[in-house]
Amino acid sequence: MQRQFKDYFFITLKGIAMGAADVVPGVSGGTIAFISGIYEELIESIDNLNLSAFKLWKEKGFKAAWSTINGTFLLALFSGIAISILSLAKLIKWLQHNEPILLWSFFFGLVLASILYVGKQLKTWSLKIIIAIIITSVLSYYITLAEPFASPDSWTYLLFCGFIAIIAMILPGVSGAFILLILGVYQTAINTVNNLIEGVSTGNFELLKDALFKFFVLALGAIVGLKVFSKALNWMFKHKKNLTLAILTGFMIGSLNKIWPWKRILKTRFNSEGIEVTALDESILPSNYSGDPQILYAVIFMITGFATILILESLGRKKADL
Repeated sequence: MQRQFKDYFFITLKGIAMGAADVVPGVSGGTIAFISGIYEELIESIDNLNLSAFKLWKEKGFKAAWSTINGTFLLALFSGIAISILSLAKLIKWLQHNEPILLWSFFFGLVLASILYVGKQLKTWSLKIIIAIIITSVLSYYITLAEPFASPDSWTYLLFCGFIAIIAMILPGVSGAFILLILGVYQTAINTVNNLIEGVSTGNFELLKDALFKFFVLALGAIVGLKVFSKALNWMFKHKKNLTLAILTGFMIGSLNKIWPWKRILKTRFNSEGIEVTALDESILPSNYSGDPQILYAVIFMITGFATILILESLGRKKADL
């Protein structure tokens, strides 16, 4: 069935949800794509972005090439992601500093529901599947325990970070934002987006120039990583789908530690702006939390996050009708 405008509108909304998830360390936009029913189409569409598409453009015209790469789908989705990141960067930054328990409670509920959803997709269970889930859960858990290190200013390092982070962002259960945090450039990435907006709105060309350069370097690394990794994922989903789903489930289980709402700060550091930020923390029980644990509100936000996945899952079921 041919897609209509309203179909692409919903795809853009899914992109907005993916962008929101990608901004927060601990949550993966790939998870949102998977449970909303567009993940495999996204991977395959990205994989189709190759030299053959340009050759087809030359031989049969732009329309034929655009159709081959599923261009309208990609445009609608990535427009939503861009809108979300540009509009939510400041909000997410504010929530992290002012309402961290409520923010992480929402995403904890979201990821918990995602684990159940992805786990349900497993067609068969075997010893190999169980081992895959255990290994990836442990690996993901230990990644969440890693301590971020200071951010180098080298553009080559930013390029590398963009390459690695996009791999995590597109992989359900692995947070690209958290990978940036571990690599020490998460604050740089958030500030780049905020400075980009501020530079345009205030006419500060020095700020805009610096933000554009950093944005371009990170984006270039992301584009290369996206293209390289999408081919491997596309192959895995077509030939080893059950094992791939098990690996993704394990990654999401392990990532729950990072987004547990109640933390004890173990170590702090000063970022590039001279502001003291958390460098290392650990998950604790609400009863051991030093401030107001906000348990009632936290539970409400967890339920809201869980319900959000149910809504996205419902939208994902409509994929077959698009």
